[in-house]
Amino acid sequence: MRERLPLAAGLILFVFVVLSMSIFTVDQRQYALIFQFGEIKRVIDEPGIKFKWPMIQRVQYFDRRILTMDTPEPELFQTSEKKNVLVDLFVKWQIADPRLYYKSFNAEEAKAINRLDQTVNSGLREEFGRRTVKDVVSGERTQIMEDVRRKSDEDAQKYGMRIIDVRLKRVDLPTEVSESVYRRMEAERKRVANELRSTGGAEAEKIKADADRQAEVIKAEAFRDAQKIKGEADAKASSIYAEAFGKNPEFYRFYRSLEAYRQSFRNKNDVLVVDPSSEFFKYLKGSGREAK
Repeated sequence: MRERLPLAAGLILFVFVVLSMSIFTVDQRQYALIFQFGEIKRVIDEPGIKFKWPMIQRVQYFDRRILTMDTPEPELFQTSEKKNVLVDLFVKWQIADPRLYYKSFNAEEAKAINRLDQTVNSGLREEFGRRTVKDVVSGERTQIMEDVRRKSDEDAQKYGMRIIDVRLKRVDLPTEVSESVYRRMEAERKRVANELRSTGGAEAEKIKADADRQAEVIKAEAFRDAQKIKGEADAKASSIYAEAFGKNPEFYRFYRSLEAYRQSFRNKNDVLVVDPSSEFFKYLKGSGREAK
């Protein structure tokens, strides 16, 4: 019995080693390819515990998540106007067919990235070459990204990949082009400003002339109305005076004489040479009735 214990222990250890070499796990973020003598036997795209033949089969994993290809430096692209623009972009891609991906790049991601870069770069040059600077900077930027994504995806599928998105992070003009554009924009803005100033000055003069005309009209109408009111008031005052003094003419004459005395002897230095028997002194000599 004791002689069989080492044999049983060895057998258990052998079974454990075989099982450990046969069992492997696949994460939900991974694909797994089963190779047998260098040939792909199975593609596993479901997560969980899996089995393989020990010693004769091996497992290689591939990332099934969405990956990012980001350009390290902006690149120059030429527009239809033969002007250069600096473009900074990134690409979102994913392994769609791990079997085809392995056959195309032998599991070397650097080669896959290089192929994607060439495909996207070619698509961008084609799209930029058909558009102006204004279109690529703002006008048709969204359409450019969608067209490049679609064309790049068609090429990437031949290698087991899928292009999810192509994004232009920045589209700038080179320094020499930027200065030329800014000078042209500055000149255009100055021209527009001068036109607006000229138009505004003309409108201001027009408004001022109209305001002056209206002011003169208002003043004339006001003076006319004032004279009319004053004439009516004087007429009414004269009517009242006539009516009042008509009731006592003698008092009216006496009142007028007092007004004449007041106007004539306003200052102490005033001198008046008049005949004492003049009608002017009628009320100074006595009552009006006695003088009469």
